[in-house]
Amino acid sequence: MMAALTAAEFVFDDGATQSFTADGRTTYVDAGVPSTGEWSVTGDGTFASFWPPTYRATYTVQWIVEDGLPVGVSFTDARSGARFNGRYR
Repeated sequence: MMAALTAAEFVFDDGATQSFTADGRTTYVDAGVPSTGEWSVTGDGTFASFWPPTYRATYTVQWIVEDGLPVGVSFTDARSGARFNGRYR
């Protein structure tokens, strides 16, 4: 999972971007406004994120594959079930 998340910056359907670093940091940019948080692998196919001061979320991730090649990752919020598709930039 670490390789999938840190391979490249993600671009979401709404134009927001997100990057993950191997040291557990993440930056989400929406409408040009960045916010920084932390992330960690919590199990097979799941990770947790923390956005200070109090927001925490857990996501299940799955590859997005087209023509046999991974083109991004689908993130599903464990609490709400909301799904976000991030494609590699």
